[in-house]
Amino acid sequence: MFQDISVEELLELQKKRELTLVDARSPSEYEESTIPGSLNIPLFDDAERAEIGTIYKQVSVQAAKDRGLEIVSAKLPAFIKRFEAIDSRKAVFCWRGGMRSKTTATVLSLMGIRVYRLAGGFRAYRKWVVDTLEHFEFRPPAYVVHGYTGAGKTEILRRLKAEGYPVIDLEGLAGHRGSIFGQIGLKANNQKTFESLLLHELLAYQDSPYVLFEAESKRVGKVVLPDFLVKSKEQGVQLFIDMPAEERVKHILEDYKPWEHQEACIQAFEHIKRRIHTPVAAEIEGCLRDGKYEGAVRMLLEHYYDPRYEHAAKQYDTEREVLKAGNVEEAVEAIKKRVPALQPEGRR
Repeated sequence: MFQDISVEELLELQKKRELTLVDARSPSEYEESTIPGSLNIPLFDDAERAEIGTIYKQVSVQAAKDRGLEIVSAKLPAFIKRFEAIDSRKAVFCWRGGMRSKTTATVLSLMGIRVYRLAGGFRAYRKWVVDTLEHFEFRPPAYVVHGYTGAGKTEILRRLKAEGYPVIDLEGLAGHRGSIFGQIGLKANNQKTFESLLLHELLAYQDSPYVLFEAESKRVGKVVLPDFLVKSKEQGVQLFIDMPAEERVKHILEDYKPWEHQEACIQAFEHIKRRIHTPVAAEIEGCLRDGKYEGAVRMLLEHYYDPRYEHAAKQYDTEREVLKAGNVEEAVEAIKKRVPALQPEGRR
């Protein structure tokens, strides 16, 4: 038979790379939020789940079970083959550790496939995330990277992370760049997904000598940062990357690729154009429609983003240390000289 395991036991096995997690819920449930790193092998697809739910409510529990058995029986060979293709130990879960994960684990056990089942399902995991974040005490001091829009802060941090430096990429976890144009070309995460991803990162870096963050407001796209993280960043060392405007324009064009998302850029601009002097706003919109993206970006920086950044920077009580850099490579090297030396054992 299968073995039930707790959230803590599951995470320990996952951390040791000894386990593959399988979400047996429907594709829409998986898409909405899941345990990071999970595969989706649904027992029922969305339409089947809705049909069974309707029978459960309008006919009877037994009729719903009978229909569920009929659906599962027809897809059983393909369902089992998908699990057989996983070359590691497996753990399955559904919403609350009920019939879907129990049926999956039982069938696999009968076929000689050993599997764990998460007791309490995704609901238990979600409770663990919420409770842990609510009482979390993040120990490493923060180094916070500031800079005008387009200074390449995210790229700088990603390069540092690739070299083993302790970096938590908040924009990457949120699936959003943090500006009104921030979701263009990306898939923004909801709060549940963000919190799960963030907590795993926080735990991984809890014993680091420090952690690097990008300067963000409390809200990044659709998600909100926990208060303890906002406080940690406010109390951290503030590093300001001073980069030339022409380099910033180049970064924005490379990152956003507005020629691939022209209509989305125009729609996003609609949300802010009333905050810009009317003739300038009209000129920016015209540049976006005519494909003159470099000009549009220059004017957006000069008349919108840079003034807003200066206003927001005045809210920080801590003084910023200015690091001059001509490009991303120089900024990376400047930060390396400023933060504590990276120790080999500190690499992840």
